[in-house]
Amino acid sequence: MAIHDLKEQITRLPEQPGVYLWRNAAGDTIYVGKARTLRDRVRSYLGAAGLSPRHDALLEEIASLEVIVTDSVMEALALENNLIKQRRPKYNILLRDDKNYPYLQLTTSEPFPRILVARRVEKGGDFYAGPFLPAKLARRTMGLAHRLFGIRSCNEVITGQRGRPCLEYDIKRCIAPCVAEICGRERYGAAIENAKLLLEGRTDELADTLQARMQEAASAQRYEEAAQLRDALRTVQTLRDREQKVATPGLGDRDVFGLKVGPSGGAIQVFAMRGGRVVERVELAVEPGLARRDAEVLQAALQQFYEDRAAPTEINLPLEIEDAEALEAWLSGRAGRRARVTVPQRGDKRALVDLATRNAELSYRTRFNEITAAHFEGLETLRATLGLPAMPRRIECFDISTIQGSETVASMVVCEDGRMKKAEYRKFRIKGLRASGFGLRTPKAHSPEPKALPDDFAAMREVVQRRCRKVMEEGGPFPDLILIDGGKGQVTAAYEALESIGLGTLVAVGIAKREELLFTRDRSEPIALAENDPALLLLERIRNEAHRFAVTFHRKARSMRDLRSELDAVPGIGPRRRRALLTAFGSLAGVRRATREELGAVIGPKAAAAVIDYFAKSA
Repeated sequence: MAIHDLKEQITRLPEQPGVYLWRNAAGDTIYVGKARTLRDRVRSYLGAAGLSPRHDALLEEIASLEVIVTDSVMEALALENNLIKQRRPKYNILLRDDKNYPYLQLTTSEPFPRILVARRVEKGGDFYAGPFLPAKLARRTMGLAHRLFGIRSCNEVITGQRGRPCLEYDIKRCIAPCVAEICGRERYGAAIENAKLLLEGRTDELADTLQARMQEAASAQRYEEAAQLRDALRTVQTLRDREQKVATPGLGDRDVFGLKVGPSGGAIQVFAMRGGRVVERVELAVEPGLARRDAEVLQAALQQFYEDRAAPTEINLPLEIEDAEALEAWLSGRAGRRARVTVPQRGDKRALVDLATRNAELSYRTRFNEITAAHFEGLETLRATLGLPAMPRRIECFDISTIQGSETVASMVVCEDGRMKKAEYRKFRIKGLRASGFGLRTPKAHSPEPKALPDDFAAMREVVQRRCRKVMEEGGPFPDLILIDGGKGQVTAAYEALESIGLGTLVAVGIAKREELLFTRDRSEPIALAENDPALLLLERIRNEAHRFAVTFHRKARSMRDLRSELDAVPGIGPRRRRALLTAFGSLAGVRRATREELGAVIGPKAAAAVIDYFAKSA
């Protein structure tokens, strides 16, 4: 492996904390890691071959090493997180969330704060609540804060010197801090504190605060204010009673993580508990092939989850992670207060961690087992049926599309681990490789027109040869299985192409339409799979996608051919003038019927004369 060429450099690494970056031959960063002792951590890769396919793929791709020394493990943790975020290396665990849920931003950095919808947490001193799921809950909560507490929604610079309040005050959606005689800084500050309690989901505390303020206003005979507070109190109490939340008294503010890692990937559930109630639930996923040890996945989840969020006072995990103290210090520094990372062993906290874990397991089964596991079952069935040495994780499928030999094209689609990779789809125009003996069939010598006849076999030879030659030039990735839309003849043609470029060891299989039988080179009889067999369903889906892609390209090729008209042969008529003529006269026949003056009005007299002369000669 290429990593052994770096052995001498690795032995000279310092015994200090830091970050190491593996690069490939192109200079791209493919993995970023942190280490308490750089030399020991990086040296462990020399003996990591065979641990997993993922490790082997990483070791094969490594071409160079870069290290950055830091003063502490905490600094290494922060630097690692920043580098992963900036460079997004392919072998690092990158979590994803299916939706980008909004936050509510309370602009406490302003003298008279507002509530805004934000898509990410920014540094700057403002208070953020969320994320809110579903997303519409964010705007509902913001509207409730305006209605209950009169938080301003305008962009006006508040000085308190405004002559009269705006319409928002009249409809009781703003308490008018712009007019100092109506609402001073102290009263508006109390409204902001109440709004903050609402955003945090601390409805019990908010109800107590509103009750006390209502009684105080009534005692001071401020009856209109007391009535407003009474209405707000009733709304909050109703909201609290209707909320469907998990509640455990005395647990306060914390985030609880649940984790499930399996061969198909990983699922993470985060319960955000505020005031003893689970007010939010966030689901994250780890892509198949990247899941590693549970502790590594969990540590990556913590770093990425709190990149845009402030950590609560306590974080509960299902298992121990490496460098927990450094992570605590990093989280505390970002939050501006102490953030503890613990692994509860018993009691209510452990029960909540177990609940989050059960939800993660359910999410894993829902996200991966119903789809990805079915794909892997189909791939394993294919391996056994075709006698392949390994599971065919990468399948490339070819299809030919033509109408009586006109505008013959081909498509190739790629499926990896049961998922279509549209970025790697390819389209081909069939040219005919007569020099290689793979030319299209031509008519006999006595035929009056030396026109090429349609030959799907020759077209299949050509496209497979062109594709696989390109893969050889680029050094991969090579397919584990080549799927051909066709029967025995097309499969034979594909093998002829493979053998001509020295790739005869690759495996090709054909799938015939209607009967849905599988054809191989080594068996005289086709293979028939059950209609509901996962392997057949997977192959049908791939074949149908290749057919769709080929037909779409063929239609486009035909339309481009139709646009190519006799006008292209006229000297001085390019695409722009051709388009102008067809637009003005509707068709080629309309152009033929046009007079010199009519043509000249569209494309000029010189080009009009060329058109008239051309059609006069061809008449």
